[in-house]
Amino acid sequence: MTDSFNPLDIKNLGDSLQRAILSSEPISLENLPMFRGVGIYAIYYVGYFPSYELLAEANRDGSWEQPIYVGKAEPKGGRKGVLTEEASDSTALQNRLRAHGRSIRSVENLYLSDFYARYLVVEPVWVPLGESVLINRFGPVWNTIVDGFGSNAAGVGRFAGMRSRWDTLHPGRPAAESLASREEDAEEIAQDVWEYLRQRMQV
Repeated sequence: MTDSFNPLDIKNLGDSLQRAILSSEPISLENLPMFRGVGIYAIYYVGYFPSYELLAEANRDGSWEQPIYVGKAEPKGGRKGVLTEEASDSTALQNRLRAHGRSIRSVENLYLSDFYARYLVVEPVWVPLGESVLINRFGPVWNTIVDGFGSNAAGVGRFAGMRSRWDTLHPGRPAAESLASREEDAEEIAQDVWEYLRQRMQV
């Protein structure tokens, strides 16, 4: 007996969110438009940082196959419940992307002009599901093997005083400068990134 299709099945809902965001055209992080709402986003890299070469190749010439980071922006009080009207008037998603732009601009070895983003404004209830689906599908480098990019100044404390792998590989973010160095150095992390991408992209 063939199972009947349920459009409200959690997998089908996730697939719908994924199709919606991946059908949008990436926009330069340098030139984000003004917009309102909460939702999910995927950031893409097309530059020439050596460890990310395989990833960047997959995104050049309009391919946009492999995000380097996936995230979400929820409204204030989102975990406690928030009215849809309040979420639609929020600038949380735009603010989150602009904060990422400032992080990238502050480091020594990345250029903001090499980064693009897709984003999707959705109702708050769908934000966690959309983020989870995209991370599971793409395993973005900055969500998996190089942690710390999404941490803001307050969040850096979650690393118990130790500099994150992201801040070790990309030094220069002010909030990370006072933290203790890791035992591993940038070269070791870079090698891990290369091997991770080589295996994931089957090169």
